[in-house]
Amino acid sequence: MKLTLYYKLLIFHIVLAVGVFLYKPLALLYFLFITAFFSYKIIRASKNYKTFYVLLACAYIVGIEVFLRMNNGTVLYEASKYLVILFITLGLFTNGFSNQSLVYVLYILFLIPGIFVAVAEMGFETDIRRAIAFNLSGPVCLGISAVFCYKRNITFNQIKIILLALLLPLISMAIYLVLYTPNLQEVVTSTGSNFDTSGGFGPNQVATVLGIGIFVLATRFFMSRELFSHRIIDLLILSLLAFRALVTFSRGGVFTAIIMILCFIGLYYLKVNLKTKFRIKFSLILFLTIAVLTWLISSIQTGGFIDKRYANQDAAGREKADITTGRTDLIAFEFQEFLDNPFLGIGVGKVKEERLNETGIVAASHNEMTRILAEHGMFGVIAFLILLVTPLAYRMKNRNNIFFFSFYLFWLLTINHSAMRIAAPAFIYALCLLNITYEKPPLHRKPVISK
Repeated sequence: MKLTLYYKLLIFHIVLAVGVFLYKPLALLYFLFITAFFSYKIIRASKNYKTFYVLLACAYIVGIEVFLRMNNGTVLYEASKYLVILFITLGLFTNGFSNQSLVYVLYILFLIPGIFVAVAEMGFETDIRRAIAFNLSGPVCLGISAVFCYKRNITFNQIKIILLALLLPLISMAIYLVLYTPNLQEVVTSTGSNFDTSGGFGPNQVATVLGIGIFVLATRFFMSRELFSHRIIDLLILSLLAFRALVTFSRGGVFTAIIMILCFIGLYYLKVNLKTKFRIKFSLILFLTIAVLTWLISSIQTGGFIDKRYANQDAAGREKADITTGRTDLIAFEFQEFLDNPFLGIGVGKVKEERLNETGIVAASHNEMTRILAEHGMFGVIAFLILLVTPLAYRMKNRNNIFFFSFYLFWLLTINHSAMRIAAPAFIYALCLLNITYEKPPLHRKPVISK
């Protein structure tokens, strides 16, 4: 069989995972390479293809962010977000933006008062820079990405390639995780989130990005008209990513992926013709079979601990009192801070400090909604309402983006269990603002999408 570009890239990313596992400094070298490579491609791209290359570069950076972080492969911890901002800015200089996207500039401006409040409260100390970088790099990344993507046209084939760029480095990470912990039974001893099965990194973030990969592979599988053998390969890769996401014992990313897939299948099924509907039904049977087998393998490999985790039980099989693993306490604390400081909030980065002072517990926010309220007050309320309502208002007028609800729900669900610690929710939120054009326009009023 002649290897297509997809399989060549697949092999390359498997080799990359092995290389980084054997020689960790390779991760930093690769980061420097892709920074230079994508910068060159964006700068040299013609105006007609500038949007495509900007989004392609950003998607790849978002996909590889966690893999590089777990291997100390970036010059700064938030470097991936800064790169996305840089690439988007390069695109804005060349291709401009819609005047209506200025609502997202307003969103960014509403975050500025929280900086002054933080400086006034904390003083000009070294930790103020870190607090602002950690808490505002994600929101700023979202705002700038949204300005660029709002009502911007892109073809259906191009968005599929962009999603593939997002997927490929996640395959590298999955292979790396297999090499890092080949024997799960040695490290799985409880039902708590497991750093060993997550490459020594945060299970929440690992499961979140693996969930994106699961979604992308699921969309490829259901939309594909390729040979059955090729579709099976995608399904097996999906099973690998799903298995590694499950054994992180972090549930947020897995549940989010499932909801995204169900949303996509439902919307896709309603829009395609009868022949494609029949193919979807057959594909769904095969997909569910692989899903069940993946769960059974996960259960066996973890000695049944994964079953207890998703049943909200501890290692002894007793039901846990708090299914949110302490997140409700964090949310309640942040909401109370908002009630105590409703106008300007307590300042950027102050939630973590206040929590330490009042409870003695060091814990970063897991919820972007309550964090933005606590730290920005009423300005945060308005800023969040802009994020919440603008895409929905746009969707009412433009229904061409088949991925809209999946992307929108990914952002909304992810910021509720993992805040904006990684660039993924910011960038994927922006993708739901794109106007996707289809190469073969439908003959009927209701669009019919096929691959």
